Order: sequence, then C-alpha cells, then structure tokens
Amino acid sequence: MRILVVCGAGASSTFVAQRLRRAASDAGLDWDATAGMESSLSGGDHDLVLVGPHLAERLDAIRAAVPVPVVVLPDDVFADRDGSRTLALARSVIAEVWNTPKGTS
Repeated sequence: MRILVVCGAGASSTFVAQRLRRAASDAGLDWDATAGMESSLSGGDHDLVLVGPHLAERLDAIRAAVPVPVVVLPDDVFADRDGSRTLALARSVIAEVWNTPKGTS
C-alpha cells in the first residue's frame, strides 16, 4: 500500500506520514507513506491520498487529479502521536474500497 499525505507545504504531512509508517510497521503491514504537496499528485503512483484538514476546500480538485481514494484527515490528526488513528482511518477507507463492487462507488 502506497499512501501520499498531502498538506500545503509538505512539512506537517511529513510528521503524519512518519507516524503512519511506524504504526503500519508495528501492525505488521508493509505500507509506505510519503509526504508531499498538492503538486506531488501528478505522476504519483499511490493507492490512497490523505489530505490535511486545512486543504479540505481543495478536496474536489485533488480528487479530480488522481484515480485513487482521497480522504481529508480529521482536524486533530496532529494529536495522533503514534499514528494509530491515522492508520485506522486508512485501513477503513481501503476496506471500504475493496468491499465496494465496481461501478457502485
């Protein structure tokens, strides 16, 4: 699983991506999470995009730029010190996508 965490300048998303990688590793998952800005979307090879809450107004544009699920992170994402809540969110989105029959999403 390849996850891109997007924020305005790529700084705060770095912390979220690091915590998510660590939580995934602790859970025995071979997931990669990287940080970036909205410009990182083009040409990216990601399975999921997590968007910082401060970019919620850009959600439609971000979704239009990538063919993968895009989810806005909760406002308190930076309080998720161990990445477990962010991992739970990512897992729930992936589970929902994989359990949705094609053509019904």
